[in-house]
Parts: sequence; C-alpha cells; structure tokens
Amino acid sequence: MSGGVDSSAVAWMLREAGHDLVGLFMRNGVDIKESEVSKKSCCSLGDARDARMVSAKLGIPFQAINLSEEFKDVISYFVSEYGKGRTPNPCAVCNRDLKMGKLMEFAEQLGCDGVATGHYARVSVEDGRVRLRRGVDRTKDQSYQLFPVKEKDLKRTATPLGDLEKVEVRAMAETAGLRTFAKKDSQEICFVPSNDYRRLLKERGVELHPGRIVDVFGKDHGTHEGTEHFTIGQRRGHGVAVGIPMYVVEIHPDEGLVVVGTENDCKAPSMVVDDLNWLGFDAPLGGSFRCAVQVRYRHEAAPATVELDATGKRGVVTFDQAQMAVAPGQGAAFYELDEATGKGGDLSLGGGWIESAARLKSTSESLEVAG
Repeated sequence: MSGGVDSSAVAWMLREAGHDLVGLFMRNGVDIKESEVSKKSCCSLGDARDARMVSAKLGIPFQAINLSEEFKDVISYFVSEYGKGRTPNPCAVCNRDLKMGKLMEFAEQLGCDGVATGHYARVSVEDGRVRLRRGVDRTKDQSYQLFPVKEKDLKRTATPLGDLEKVEVRAMAETAGLRTFAKKDSQEICFVPSNDYRRLLKERGVELHPGRIVDVFGKDHGTHEGTEHFTIGQRRGHGVAVGIPMYVVEIHPDEGLVVVGTENDCKAPSMVVDDLNWLGFDAPLGGSFRCAVQVRYRHEAAPATVELDATGKRGVVTFDQAQMAVAPGQGAAFYELDEATGKGGDLSLGGGWIESAARLKSTSESLEVAG
C-alpha cells in the first residue's frame, strides 16, 4: 500500500471479496523534507500516514517495511546508468526486485498466498502459464513496467485494477469512504520527488563527464557540464539552436561527447536487446518471430522482427519503420502483433533491456539553416 487511491481501492476490493490481508508500505530510506514533496509523489511520510489510516478503516493489519538497503541498490543502479550514458528505468527494476521480489519473500514469511498491487495490468494463469495483458484503461496501462518480472512471481501477483477504468476506481474509493479517493496520481520517481534527477546525482557525489556538444557532422556547438545531464531523444535544454528542432542522438561519457541531430537522426531502425525475460511465451531459440515492441512507457508498440541467439536471452530487433528516441538502458516490452492491422495487441510476451540502438544516417549535408 503506497498511500494512493489505487492500492487503497485494491485493499477494499480484496477485503470485500473475503480475503485476509496485510497492508504493506515500503520505506525507501530516502529522507526528504515534507515541504519538498510534490503532491504527485509517493512514499513520503504523508503517504505512509494515508496507507496506515486506510488500513485502519478497512480493519486490516498494517506494517511499514524498511527496504532502505534494497532501495540503495535501485538508486545505485539509477545513477550508474546515467554515468554510462544510458537512460535508467527504476520503476521496472523496482517491480522486479522489490514489489514482486522482496515483498513476495515477505508474503511467504507471513504465510500469504501472494502479493496484490495497484498496477493497471491484467495477470492470469492459463494452462499453468502466466498471461500478462494490458490494462483495460489504456491511458493508465502499466504492463510495460512489468516486462522483467519473473513468471514465477507474476503467478502469485494479483492486479485487480486491470479490468477497470481509473474513473471507476476513484468512484469506488469514494463510495467506500477511502480518504485517498481524490488523491493525485504519483508521477515521479519515489526517490526523486523533486523530479530533478540532476540534483540527486549531485547529492550522491556522482563524477560528471563534462565536454563538448557536436552535431552529427562533427560541428562544435559548445560545452556542457556533464553527459549525465542528457538523455537520448532530449529536445530541450541542450542549448543548440539552428532553426530546426534538434535532439540528443548519442551520448559518449568517456569522451565527454553529446551528439545532436535532426528528428530523422534520432530514429533507430534496429536495436540489440539483452537479458530477455519471457512471460507465457516459448521463444524460438536461435530463430525469429514477429511482434510489436514498446521502447518506453508512453510509446506505441511498433511492428518488428526479433532474431534471437541460441540462449533466447539476447536478440536483435528490427523495426518495420525506424522508431524515435530508442534509448539504451530503457526496457523493450514485446506484445503480440496483429499482422492484418499492424498494431500490437494486449498480450505481453515479455521483454528485455535495450543494450544499443542503431540510428539512421543523416540525409542532409549540413544542419545550417538559412536565416
């Protein structure tokens, strides 16, 4: 229970269905002044209070679990990825290692059957295999963030909100008299409530890689304070103005180099995906298959062909059409593909982590724009 409306509604639904519950709140050990916590963050003292009070109203035991040591690993991963010129996905890592990892271990110690969460996704077990599907409310769908969770853990995970629209959940919570029914959704990384990850890097004493900003033709466009301040696909904040939109297309920390280019330069025709995790899908080891691939949370899954190595843990994804802002470090979630429409379906096949991405070659000779 995070102290938000979603987990509160899940607790009410399961209690009404007759389940014996224990409300769990994860403490991340990050000490942040309450005055600096956004109304759209989570895991603050106020959130803990809301979670405790909802549990009390529902008459279920409540425990705040200290996962500060485990969160240190997530935070270390987060800052390390930026140091490598990659874009981290801490929510997916947290789902895998903490929410469906450590909490599952704790549930076993308590003698519970599993863990229930407020994710907008649909999890079921069919013929002994897990099936992960997108949430009915596609504007809130969170199945993408579950791609790295092991099948054995998803088998014991309940996601009651997957069949509901967000407006239904809020109305249900209000009818049930839950204090969180109108609470705003969390939209920030829980250990970066100011939504300024650069501040976190500074506080953690991360060694930055300053250097130059150049375009795809090698023309110099000035200096920067650290490659850690940039992400692939970034359009604003790089300080390059040539009369057309420019995007960060490459980041090279060892050289202190940030490369910018046009929208076309920022598109990737293919990518390498590693540490693949399959969900209810028998991957063709050493072979290929068709699917739709989602490369970030708000990305529309795109038709692609995936070629796997003999282990099924690593593959090359070739898109039918080059995709914008494919960032190493982000997750790639695979979904079933309807070849007739060219669109991805609801069923997730699993996914992996983007290791590297190719990019289209610039078709122009210069980025200079006449005034």
